[in-house]
Amino acid sequence: MNGTLNDLKVTYDQQGYFVLKDYFNADELIQLKQAVLLFHENWQKDNLYFYQREAFNSSLITGTQYLANTERLQLFNFISSPKMSQIIEAIIPHKPAFMNTQLFFNPCTKEQENFWHRDCQYDHDLAGQQQAIKETQVVHFRVPLFDEPGMELVPGSHTRWDTQEELDVRLARKRKFSSDELSTGKKIPLNVGDLLVFSADMIHRGLYGQDRLAFDTLVFDSSGDFVDYVDDDCLPSQQMLKQINNPTIFENSLYLKSLNYHEHTC
Repeated sequence: MNGTLNDLKVTYDQQGYFVLKDYFNADELIQLKQAVLLFHENWQKDNLYFYQREAFNSSLITGTQYLANTERLQLFNFISSPKMSQIIEAIIPHKPAFMNTQLFFNPCTKEQENFWHRDCQYDHDLAGQQQAIKETQVVHFRVPLFDEPGMELVPGSHTRWDTQEELDVRLARKRKFSSDELSTGKKIPLNVGDLLVFSADMIHRGLYGQDRLAFDTLVFDSSGDFVDYVDDDCLPSQQMLKQINNPTIFENSLYLKSLNYHEHTC
């Protein structure tokens, strides 16, 4: 790993992302890949029409619908492994909490284009988005399982509002399309073994091609208002917690869920 953990935090705070090349070796990815491929196979069968028509990602990978507890435990132990934990805790030093997992793949329709977005645009109007980038943000920790074109990001956009060009493209207005090129975009190719860390609320898009299959873990600061996005089914049971290397981020989520439940029942 190049640089100290503090250097990575500084880079993230300034740019909204960083990539660690060759961070994981093949042995460290074996069980992750096994569980993810099984999930993807089962998910495709159950969502065949959606998959063939428009899908480019899935979520709730650690849930019980498509994986047995053995595979779920493999995922929990990868997410909480020392290499993941030290990066998560460096970027989110205040009680990092597990939100969700996502899987990103190529759409079946080759004509389907990617698109620029901020994750917060799906929950907020423009004023809400402007506020969201001033507050605590969710962080993606992306692990590619195959070599792929990667991501295109707009560095620094996690803490500033869109330029006119960026806003017109992102919103597909004024004769622009959300798949248009941006002069501020930076392409980040990814290979097996890399780790890409980026803010969910920066301007970004996935790049389709090759054998794209990327596993994302989404984590947030416990002080942020994100607990409602955590699905109970995607968290480990109390029994499973005992088998997890470092269950802290899952315990933090469970604690927040318990507080949320208490507030709504009292």
